Amino acid sequence: MAYAYLFKYIIIGDTGVGKSCLLLQFTDKRFQPVHDLTIGVEFGARMITIDGKQIKLQIWDTAGQESFRSITRSYYRGAAGALLVYDITRRDTFNHLTTWLEDARQHSNSNMVIMLIGNKSDLESRREVKKEEGEAFAREHGLIFMETSAKTASNVEEAFINTAKEIYEKIQEGVFDINNETEEKISDQLELNRQANGIKIGPQHPTTNSTLSSNQGGHQAGGGCC
Repeated sequence: MAYAYLFKYIIIGDTGVGKSCLLLQFTDKRFQPVHDLTIGVEFGARMITIDGKQIKLQIWDTAGQESFRSITRSYYRGAAGALLVYDITRRDTFNHLTTWLEDARQHSNSNMVIMLIGNKSDLESRREVKKEEGEAFAREHGLIFMETSAKTASNVEEAFINTAKEIYEKIQEGVFDINNETEEKISDQLELNRQANGIKIGPQHPTTNSTLSSNQGGHQAGGGCC
């Protein structure tokens, strides 16, 4: 399907916080509790609609283990958005956010939109990190914040789509320079690797000007889970 823009995302955070589960819920509308650890990176994609325009989200799910950190760093380059995920039932994953954030900002475009996600909100009885703590961290570091549940799908759509809305608004404000896109007919990934901001203008020329909205349809399968 033709699109007006393609945005590249990266999902980062400690092992087991639910990164792959979030991706699978967003792209496939399903939850897979039994899974293998992500090795290196896995990939998913889905079309959404913002302001009447088709936007393709190309989402890279990364391994949380320290041994794969160098691979993860290579995917920061050319990312327009990042989902920084922690597990509300494991305080250590929250405590490690500063390290992840420093890593992301060091290796990415300075305009990259970062969404902080407190995942596993369905496990309220096992909560170790208060929602107010997540909100405070996000405020301190200039991030968007949301609690989600990959299991129940609570706020999963909103997390991915709100990140895209922020990127889209930055494009409209001229924050992202997207006028250096080439017209060569090469793959999306090769093209995104050449772009510093993780945004690609698609073959579908934006025409309509409706209100901000999201589309439930059109998706491709993502990788495994967590």
